[in-house]
Order: sequence, then structure tokens, then C-alpha cells
Amino acid sequence: MESNGSILMLMKLVVLQYLAVVCVSQDFDFFYFVYILQWPGSYCDTKSSCCYPTSGKPAADFGIHGLWPNNNDGSYPSNCDSNNAFQPSLVSDLTSSLQRNWATLACPSGNGIQFWSHEWEKHGTCSESTLKQHDYFQTALNLKQRANILRALTNAGIAPNGNAYSLSSIKGAIKQGVGYTPYIECNVDSSGNSQLYQVYLCVDASASRFIECPVFPNAKCASQIQFPPF
Repeated sequence: MESNGSILMLMKLVVLQYLAVVCVSQDFDFFYFVYILQWPGSYCDTKSSCCYPTSGKPAADFGIHGLWPNNNDGSYPSNCDSNNAFQPSLVSDLTSSLQRNWATLACPSGNGIQFWSHEWEKHGTCSESTLKQHDYFQTALNLKQRANILRALTNAGIAPNGNAYSLSSIKGAIKQGVGYTPYIECNVDSSGNSQLYQVYLCVDASASRFIECPVFPNAKCASQIQFPPF
């Protein structure tokens, strides 16, 4: 009987260890990042409009929206660690760069803290096994410099001047510049015209290089979309 009891206890321990591993995997396992850059002119050129951050109007360039860990089917984990809140002190050396490159345009005007906090706590915590808080924001900033979406577009004669361009030419210009196929998200302006809103690129699980995206979202843009000024 004592032997049977020992075996039963051992089996319980094995089951508990398995469940612990499963729980951790559900929280933190992911396969790649989706990196999202947003055109501020399209964010502001809507019925809802926008509010410039307290640091002033951002430059007329694509700004960071987020760096999101994703599963291979396109779903993503979120809010993975409630004990790891955003701490401004951990990224204090990056604050000026974040204000320039990851600016908030939400109303009312803010200093960016709420935006960065949301992105870290919803998405960043799910990658903390790969990127700690400072690394997460530093990596997103580095990726923006490497992608340089605006340069890729302007090199192809696609400028933020309010003109309409073919969706295929925008995708082609970005692929030519970055080396990988983007997904383009559109929104509509106050007159209902489709416009270039966000560019999605994929990054490997180590956050070290761009890759082809395994899947794309289902939303569609018009075949001709406007690129508004900012």
C-alpha cells in the first residue's frame, strides 16, 4: 500500500508540473511579431479627428503603433502578466525618441505614457520572455529606422500629397524598400474616401529580422487609396 501511495503521489506531481508548463505556454508562447506603423495624416483626417501630443505636432512620418506577438494562425495573446506594469523610469532614456517616433494622437492630448503603457501591458508582456520592457521599446524604435516606410514610398514617387495611388503600387514600393510584403490597412476620411492608414510588417520571434507574414488580416482596401498630407 505504501508503494502504491508513493506511485500515486509521483503521478500527481507529474500532472502538476505538466499543467504548470501548459499555463506558461498559453501565456507566453508566440511565433512572430506583427510590427505596425501608422500614417498620422490618415489618423487625423477622419470624422473623429485627433489631438497632437503635449510635446507638439509630430513629424510628417509614419509613427509606431505597436509590436505585437502573434500566433501562426493570426491570433495573438494579450495581457499576459498583470504583475509587470509599464514603468516610465525603465525607458527614461528613450522618452524623447518615443515622443518623436511613437507619438499619441488620441484625444485629449497626452504625453504618450498612456499609449505606451497600453501597448506594453496588452502586447509587450506577452513577449517578456524575449524582450524585457526596455528592450521591447528599443527594438520597436530600431525597427522603424530599418523599415523607413516613408522613404520607400517617396523613392517610388508616392508622396503624402492627397493624391490617390494604386494599392498594388504602394505594396510594391514598400516591398522594394524593406524586402518583405506588407499588409496595408485603410481607413476613410471625413468624405468617405479610402486612405492609407497603417502598414503591417512581420518580424521573427527573436525580434531581430523582418520576415514574410504567415497570414494577413481579412480587411480590404480599395484598389485606389489616398495618401493625405500631415
